[in-house]
Amino acid sequence: MKQLLKSLDTPTRREFIERCAATSFGLSIVPAAQIFAADSEAQKPASFGKAKSVIWLMLGGGLSHIDSLDPKRGKSKGPAAAINTSADFQVTEFFPKLATIADRTCVIRSMEAKIGVHKPAQYFMRTAYEPRGTIRHPNLGAWGSHYLGRSSKTLPSSVCVNRRSDQGNGFFPSSYSPLAIGDPSQGINDVETIGGKSAATKRLTLLNGLDADFRRRFQDKGVNAYNGFYDDALTLMKSKELEAFDLSGEPDEQRVAYGNNSFGQGCLLARRLVSSGVRFVEVKQDGWDHHKSLADEMGEVAPVFDQAFTTLITDLEGRGMLDSTLVVVATEFGRKPSFDGDGRSHHPICFSTLLAGGGAKAGFVYGKSDDEGYYVDEDAVSIGAFHASIAFAAGMDIRKPAISPSGRPMTVGDGEKPVLELFS
Repeated sequence: MKQLLKSLDTPTRREFIERCAATSFGLSIVPAAQIFAADSEAQKPASFGKAKSVIWLMLGGGLSHIDSLDPKRGKSKGPAAAINTSADFQVTEFFPKLATIADRTCVIRSMEAKIGVHKPAQYFMRTAYEPRGTIRHPNLGAWGSHYLGRSSKTLPSSVCVNRRSDQGNGFFPSSYSPLAIGDPSQGINDVETIGGKSAATKRLTLLNGLDADFRRRFQDKGVNAYNGFYDDALTLMKSKELEAFDLSGEPDEQRVAYGNNSFGQGCLLARRLVSSGVRFVEVKQDGWDHHKSLADEMGEVAPVFDQAFTTLITDLEGRGMLDSTLVVVATEFGRKPSFDGDGRSHHPICFSTLLAGGGAKAGFVYGKSDDEGYYVDEDAVSIGAFHASIAFAAGMDIRKPAISPSGRPMTVGDGEKPVLELFS
């Protein structure tokens, strides 16, 4: 083996070592071509690393950009009129409360993708990778754990609310997977604060005794990851920070302000979690798949989002947390401009997203769609560039890719560059 290694030229030797490391340990960090526009720390904008936490609001089903953040006239116009905002752009009258805090937001009207089917589109938006064979790709919470380490000694670094955690750690260790909260009002079910002599501690001691010999004989990263998971769970159960998951500590007026529904309470939980040290929180809201009865269905789902989002932004700002918290509004895709008075079909080639706080420019619109909202007209932003931009704001040095277990180097955003114009 030593003679074989010496016989290889320098690039081949390096590749050989990298692949050995990938096979043995699953992941490694290797140098990569520069991704940021700047070459040095001094040249990076002040927004790099400004977002100490990220709240990702996922609108499941496909938000109609024309009926929300990119209103149009003519035959594309939907049932809602355009209204002025506190910034120099318009939204539709489905979002009157958002209009009052638009001067704290950054709207991207030039998003584009190529997947128009719900499940793979959700996967694509969460990971910036298309589903490929058996490999699972990480979301931004897992990438944050990889690049930045744990965000808290006791709390998880990543949490998802109103959904399962099946799209999370990807090819990273299971400890990078988000903690799933099904009902934000219930917090973490079946967990009590325990002492050192609790039944849980005794059970964990028994488990460690039973599998100690197996762990010594087989140094498997999967086994070690699950042992780490148990250790983290026990630490959390003993932690005083567990109270961050309990919304009963919030004043009634605060809970009402966010909205008495799973999305509103999820946004309130997200604020509590990031203020306690959780780096990445996703809150999902379903109900945005409006093939028919768009006016009626938007009239139901939009007010829920409008109230929760506006309260979240004002709450973070009032607590001095908005500058260090990046709030992301993401969706699967847009909706087709053609409107027959009933609904709109899926439309991935042009749609809108939104950022607020965390170094994003305030009261700013980036990109432009054409007059009908069918195609991107200026400054297209891919899903990969969207992810790279958020990672940039969070301070991840995505110039250094991770090597997947298959030996392939992978980066946040699948090699796309961050859109620096989104940040001040």
